[in-house]
Amino acid sequence: MRIRIGVATLLAGASVLAAILVGAMISGAGQNQSTTAPRTSDGKPDFSGIWQAMNSANWDLLAHEARRGPVIALGAAFSVPAGPGVVEGNEIPYLPAAAARKKENAENWLTRDPEIKCFMPGIPRMIYMPYPFQIIQGKDTILMASEFASASRTIRMNTREKSPTDAWMGWSIGRWDGDTLVIDVTAFNDKTWFDRAGNFHSDALHVVERYTPMSPYHLMYEATIEDPKVFTRPWKIRMPLYRRVEPDVQPLEFKCVEFAEEFIYGHLVDKPSK
Repeated sequence: MRIRIGVATLLAGASVLAAILVGAMISGAGQNQSTTAPRTSDGKPDFSGIWQAMNSANWDLLAHEARRGPVIALGAAFSVPAGPGVVEGNEIPYLPAAAARKKENAENWLTRDPEIKCFMPGIPRMIYMPYPFQIIQGKDTILMASEFASASRTIRMNTREKSPTDAWMGWSIGRWDGDTLVIDVTAFNDKTWFDRAGNFHSDALHVVERYTPMSPYHLMYEATIEDPKVFTRPWKIRMPLYRRVEPDVQPLEFKCVEFAEEFIYGHLVDKPSK
């Protein structure tokens, strides 16, 4: 009798274990399926959609504490949120003279930051500004368009075509490395910043971006930044990007030029005499 009970118990335990294993396999299969990125007709990951970074990198690429903003009258509404930083090693390797200029930029942020003047944000800043951006993916070209100032860029795939001139958004040449979209960006001017903390570059800036799918709803974004006029060595930023999934999501417009005109050109306007 004791033997029969032991066998029955063993069989029952085996049945429970089998059920657990099957459930785990089904669950695992579901998880694997859910992390598969959508594909285009030629088998490449399909990044078409609207994406957004969820961090405070636009305030400061490096780790930073929360602090009071520059306009006291706005109180908490324009104070700086804390952030863990997105720079590998939490260090931007400035040359000595460039480090002094960065400090000066930070102290004069409200008059110097190109974002305040509604200028084009440049790369990589467009990617982590607090605005969504849309990717429209074709076989030979990929378009990325931000809500901010109607900034956009065209990524030309698998070509050696050279830029006719330097530009705010640079010149982007793309290729596929497995499932990762790699974009080599050159031909920048020296008029954009990386963030509101005064981090800057020269016209020798070279950026290599990597967009790697993590799921249908997440991309891992990496950018290696090189500029021998400003930095002692290349350095890297890394962050996830999130697909906007609201059923009615669409790119909107933030045409900020009209909001910046008084700030930029107000001193040139004749004031009416009293």
